[in-house]
Amino acid sequence: MNKGLTNLIEIIGYSLVLLIATGIAYVIVLYVIDITQTRHTIRRNYPVIGRLRYVFEDMGVFFRQYFFAMDRDELPFNRAQRSWVYRAAKNVDNTVAFGSTRDLRQPGTIFFVNCPYPILETDVAEPGPIVFGPTAAHPYSTDRFFHISGMSYGALSKPAVLALSNGARIAGSWLNTGEGGLSPYHLEGGADIVFQIGTAKNGVRTLDGALDEAALKQVAEHPQVKMFEIKLSQGAKPGKGGILPAAKVSDEIAEIRGLRRGEDAISPNRHPEIDNDNALLDFVARVKRVTGKPVGCKFVLGAYGWLDVILREINHRGAAEAPDFFTIDGAEGGTGAAPMSLIDNLGLPLRESLPLVVDKLHEYGLKERIRVIASGKLITATGVAHALCLGADAIVSARGFMFALGCIQALQCNKNTCPTGITTHDYKLQRGLVPADKAVRVANYVRNVHKEVGIIAHSCGVREPRRLRRMHAREVTSNLNSFSLDELFPGPPAKN
Repeated sequence: MNKGLTNLIEIIGYSLVLLIATGIAYVIVLYVIDITQTRHTIRRNYPVIGRLRYVFEDMGVFFRQYFFAMDRDELPFNRAQRSWVYRAAKNVDNTVAFGSTRDLRQPGTIFFVNCPYPILETDVAEPGPIVFGPTAAHPYSTDRFFHISGMSYGALSKPAVLALSNGARIAGSWLNTGEGGLSPYHLEGGADIVFQIGTAKNGVRTLDGALDEAALKQVAEHPQVKMFEIKLSQGAKPGKGGILPAAKVSDEIAEIRGLRRGEDAISPNRHPEIDNDNALLDFVARVKRVTGKPVGCKFVLGAYGWLDVILREINHRGAAEAPDFFTIDGAEGGTGAAPMSLIDNLGLPLRESLPLVVDKLHEYGLKERIRVIASGKLITATGVAHALCLGADAIVSARGFMFALGCIQALQCNKNTCPTGITTHDYKLQRGLVPADKAVRVANYVRNVHKEVGIIAHSCGVREPRRLRRMHAREVTSNLNSFSLDELFPGPPAKN
């Protein structure tokens, strides 16, 4: 045998022996650690082997998602919903064959009532423009009804924000900055922007967290910034401020937000200066005065008696001093990291809060003055059309656009380990998200939502989606019978 080959075999043999010896030594060390520690019962009773429990727990999420869960089983979004968004974003055929897999017997299921004489393609109409802030120095008008909800730079990566901003421009939708301030990447794409003022006032704050009017005016001077949204609460965590882990607070993010690098960015539970209705309306008026642009409020409805109080106060002050819009976030919202006790249990779901707010605005004669934006798990044409039936003027989505960017629902948004590069600042993971490609998918998603909501509207006998009313949809109740939405939520008379 060749001497060189013999030497190679000997080296491989020695390496294997060393590897096995190292492995045995490692197992012995783990055994000693496990049997002597006192914190974990399973590891103490079953040294080394007990550690597999954690591996199986981590892997179980993926096995359930890809192998065991049925198409409509998963939460927060099932495979059928995600697949619809993926196909819409890729602009591929979104038809299905052999009937629906949707169970129409489940309470809460929404379906629409078709008209015996649907609208012909030759008679359809495009949604007309709606105006936000008619009394503002710079009102905002848009004919789109589907937009990008608040997701901040910091929570999202640079390439994700770039893709969203470019995609929104292509589609003609607006992009909400979220509570993280205005980054260069929001502006770079050229989209219309809604600047969100969170409880920490990131991007428009003084060092002690108060509103900095000079910074606010500077933001308003950007022609792309069309509106301002004062966030009182959001669906993932009503009653608690935003949380950005220290691992995500880079030098750049700290500078944009006005924070210290390396510290958790935790927003207060509310705006310190807003503790009653008059203070809220004063703050709205203050932002309007400084910016000259439409200003609204975002909240999750909980104490619904509050609506009567604040709407009476708005009428007392006069409609000119009213907020220009209400963004109603349902308790099913969920892009923000939050304690489970809040994300699971607080706030009214959108199906209850949206019609309640719309009806109260009608009751106080303010529906045409205060626009209503709906938010909360609305990622498919069905959810968007449902919100329009309930009275929304516009719909915003966050997680829907994350799916359009390629999100696989890995549930790692708060860990800086997002495998699709959307919610991580790890450059190796961001590399997979190419903004130019994903921007096209974002735009495709908007267009296909508009297209399919239009198909629903035309089947219901109305020429364009904003003419959808409660009589056009039904909801299955606990006795398995369905009722028209105008029976479940009696409101103003239907208008056509």
